[in-house]
Amino acid sequence: MSMIGGAGLSEELLSWAGVTKHPHRFGGVEFQLNGTEIGHLHGNHLFDLLVPIAERKRWVEAGKASVHHMYPDSGWLSVYLNTEQDVAYAIEIARSKYDQMKSKGVMKNDERDLPL
Repeated sequence: MSMIGGAGLSEELLSWAGVTKHPHRFGGVEFQLNGTEIGHLHGNHLFDLLVPIAERKRWVEAGKASVHHMYPDSGWLSVYLNTEQDVAYAIEIARSKYDQMKSKGVMKNDERDLPL
């Protein structure tokens, strides 16, 4: 299966504990962790996430994301899903946000990774 575009990204995000898919208020698909947005997909080739501005700057400087297409001075960032590498970057950024959300208690207790 090709990982180019939103299908590969969607498949990966939905494999994570607690992640669900919903219609986004501005069109497209939103991925949530217990009602809190991780990011949203516009069509098949644009993924947006909100992160702290300092973190957004790091992702952009690393070449893994672009400033948001409509709000370039905000914490929003955009990943254009044109190659498999772009999808890998989107997954990396989304996973970072997901892990931060988990550590802040966004997941229900029964969905947390339990120590062995």
